[in-house]
Amino acid sequence: MRRVLGALLLSALALPAAARALIACGHPAYPPVSWVAGGELRGLAPALVKELFGELGLEVRLAPFGNWKRCLLEVREGRADIVVAAYRNHERAQQFAFSGQYVVADPIVLFVRRDRAFPFEDWDDLRGRTVGLLLGDSFGERFDRFAEVALQVERVSTGLQNVRKLVLGRIDFMPIGRDSGALQSRRLGYDAQVMALAQPLVTEYYHVAVRKGSALEALLPALDRRLAALHADGSIARRAREQAARYLAEPVEATHGDH
Repeated sequence: MRRVLGALLLSALALPAAARALIACGHPAYPPVSWVAGGELRGLAPALVKELFGELGLEVRLAPFGNWKRCLLEVREGRADIVVAAYRNHERAQQFAFSGQYVVADPIVLFVRRDRAFPFEDWDDLRGRTVGLLLGDSFGERFDRFAEVALQVERVSTGLQNVRKLVLGRIDFMPIGRDSGALQSRRLGYDAQVMALAQPLVTEYYHVAVRKGSALEALLPALDRRLAALHADGSIARRAREQAARYLAEPVEATHGDH
């Protein structure tokens, strides 16, 4: 039945099954969720998307677009089909349909230079400071609005650029998921220079997303059921650990070169 549904979806997408591979993209610098290395999109979310859509009889081709903003644009405008993992906010909900079940929960913390750490108990402690963000980054509607009016925002294309700006003192802090930030800091050898502040900024959730109005929306309930089962049996947590180990084993140049 699942493969029949997949075939019907291919017909709805107006391409023959033999010629149609869905195009999926993701964040290029957010291990273990997704990252680009060696010209490939890798990580937990890309692997899950390929597997779960494959169970429905659909082939997925992973596309390593140049930056996060480009990925969102390609799916929004119909040149790609799936965002393997994205936060859901009000603006994106106007353009994308999201899985109800999250892929991973993502506590966001602030990474700072160790010798420039500052007290952080609430957002007022951040006013006037310079934050480094990637193109297309969002950390929830409330923080996005706060950043516009209360912070100096500097955006770059790659995670490596952002971390280096932090190390060089060109930004005051970099919000990123606790696990992803720790992995990148460790892999790049910056643990002696940067640290995460203890107080979380917010906790966000990564969901699979497709273009709103796409025929693929009909498959989201099936994805929800499979994601819930994989959470329940511990598979997603185990796979996240495996992807983290894979990321740490890769050459720095391949993992963090400009994309």
